[in-house]
Amino acid sequence: MKKFGLTILTAFLGGALALGAYKVIENKYADNMSIEDKQKVYFTNNPLSNNGSSDAPTDFTVAAAEVTPAVVYIRTTYKSQDNSGQDQMQQLFGDMFGGRMQPQGPQMASGSGVIISPDGYIVTNNHVVEKADKIEITTNDHQHFTAKVIGTDPNTDLALIKISATNLPIVKLGNSDNVKVGEWVLAVGNPFRLTSTVTAGIVSAKGRGLGLIGSNQDEEQQTPFGRMHVQRQNGGKQLNKGIESFIQTDAAINPGNSGGALVNTKGELIGINAAIASQTGSYEGYGFAIPINLAKKVLNDIQKYGSVKRGYLGVSFKELDQDAADQLHINRNVGLYVDDVASGSGAAQAGLQHGDIITKVNGNKVYESSDLQEPVARLQPGDKINLTILRGSEEKNVSVTLKADAGNLGRTAAVSKSAEELYNKLGASFKSLTPAEKAKYHVRSGVIVTQVRPGLLFDDTQIPVGSIITSINKQPVNNSDDISRAITSMHNGNLIITGYYPDGTAFNNVFQQGDGE
Repeated sequence: MKKFGLTILTAFLGGALALGAYKVIENKYADNMSIEDKQKVYFTNNPLSNNGSSDAPTDFTVAAAEVTPAVVYIRTTYKSQDNSGQDQMQQLFGDMFGGRMQPQGPQMASGSGVIISPDGYIVTNNHVVEKADKIEITTNDHQHFTAKVIGTDPNTDLALIKISATNLPIVKLGNSDNVKVGEWVLAVGNPFRLTSTVTAGIVSAKGRGLGLIGSNQDEEQQTPFGRMHVQRQNGGKQLNKGIESFIQTDAAINPGNSGGALVNTKGELIGINAAIASQTGSYEGYGFAIPINLAKKVLNDIQKYGSVKRGYLGVSFKELDQDAADQLHINRNVGLYVDDVASGSGAAQAGLQHGDIITKVNGNKVYESSDLQEPVARLQPGDKINLTILRGSEEKNVSVTLKADAGNLGRTAAVSKSAEELYNKLGASFKSLTPAEKAKYHVRSGVIVTQVRPGLLFDDTQIPVGSIITSINKQPVNNSDDISRAITSMHNGNLIITGYYPDGTAFNNVFQQGDGE
């Protein structure tokens, strides 16, 4: 009997050790898994219920029960700042989604987020968390956490944040390409701080480009297609740096819903609620969500690299309508008119030219900017995209290999001849690289950008903090004195700035000297 008991005890201890070793290995393996892999593991162990959704598509109880536990309330705290310094995203979305208080002491705002992995990754909108000093998370079961920002992508208005937790409920990522106009959807979030609110509606439209993510003035902008000049025209549509292909819904979305979930009747996440069209700031029947297939690429890049690895086409274009066709003296009013092709870009190497009209992307007809923006935004450098272009009366197919660098389009910066004024117009502060940092970044010369001031050249052209400037006007720079000397050495009136973005992408920006202000 003792022998039998010893055998049982030995078996029990061996099993416990094996289970413990498995859990250690599993946790280490999970750290290197992508969000989608974590989703697969989670839903293999926790399959969604099939009751109600497929047989009764207007019964939302199952979908609501699946999703609500994984939608969180987000409260952010900001340092006091003057309203005149608010950027367009703050003005557009601050009042819409939680609002920012008057600048008397710390400011606060609120929104929503969606848990997408059991170990605490949460997707929300960039405008919910940008510039926040503190991000507080309250889960549906009233647990409280402080979140850290893993990365943001202002071009899609997405952000990935994380809390320190395990075994959290998550929402299953769906397929927004399969979404159909007219199908039922649910919006889940925290409007007016009413936590865990579920509203229902239908998909009203897809591929909406609203011009919400972008600038309100003429400027040079960075987009997935290249750096291009944006010129506002009276009543006309304009390019901007935002990547917009919104799912439109009439499910009620109100202040505080921003960053929340848009799900189908199976409880699958098909979009991240981002904006409303309203004259009052409250629901008037028009809500917009970022499609989840676009978000998947952005979130996986942020998790893996800390920033988005985008492939660039390298063109500037106009969206055609009858007014644009009349202005351009062409007889086609549908498609994208190629204004300019950046030298050295994938588009240039594929043979695209000024005046070409992009009519199809991967075989799908192009009616508006979003029909090109979203497919390109899902791709990485080195990926190919197939375009059908109309050149004169001839239609031809071209395959474009996207590049990590957008190439160079002509641009103008209004600068003066004074070295000090030129230096100030850069709108940035710099720190010399140490020998160790030069070795780390594999450069022989360089300064690191430590500050970018709003409204000046580095801000306008999106050279962010953390970028490395290796040369100006083809002269190596190692400190601020080198920069002052280099910017006075114009080549044919051009200011040439060369370096690397924080993600390692090289750039070589050329600015033409203007008449000054």
